[in-house]
Amino acid sequence: MNAVASMTGRWRPLAAAGYLTLAALLAGCAGLSQQAAPGAAVQTLSPYQESIAIDGRISVQYAQNDQPQSLHGSFNWSQAPGRTGLELLSPLGQTVATIDVRPGVATLVQSGRAPQIAPDIDQLAARALGWPLPVSGMRHWLQGRGVDRAGKPFQAVPGDDNASFVTADGWRVAYPTWQAATDGDRLRPRRIDLTRNTEQAGPVSIRIVIDHWNQP
Repeated sequence: MNAVASMTGRWRPLAAAGYLTLAALLAGCAGLSQQAAPGAAVQTLSPYQESIAIDGRISVQYAQNDQPQSLHGSFNWSQAPGRTGLELLSPLGQTVATIDVRPGVATLVQSGRAPQIAPDIDQLAARALGWPLPVSGMRHWLQGRGVDRAGKPFQAVPGDDNASFVTADGWRVAYPTWQAATDGDRLRPRRIDLTRNTEQAGPVSIRIVIDHWNQP
């Protein structure tokens, strides 16, 4: 069994009847965008933090052998200077894959399989999962920041439902929903939508909903 089969075995692609489950999940995520930002006057982005811990939900749409695939589950994210950690979980809470990134080396472990190691986490994730997961960019995107395709720093405007930018490798990063931070009158991203056309997996859409910001 290859890595793609292992992944899709854990995150079962939704057949025609199963699309109702994903539709309900996405409808719930979409409903978040209709929540008003706390305090109409709040327009300040929370400061960037090198060390954070986040948990939330993730849904992915992509193509495999020209057939549409849909996955959904939850995730735990942690980062500190020089390290990134990501755990992907099935809807039942079972660990599907864990990712650990340190300077010069990335490790990805799927349940029941030997660890895979490579210098580039984005290439490793795409090869192992069968669809691209831009872990390196997410260190900044999760906090409303990034670098656009012109090489210019991007910082989202809190409360702007149309805040978005496009990266040099073609990811469109959008911020349709915001949530209050704990550090005064500041906002953090609540939902982040990632889209990109790829040769490997066709049009890819990743929706991230952040449920909790925790102390690392």
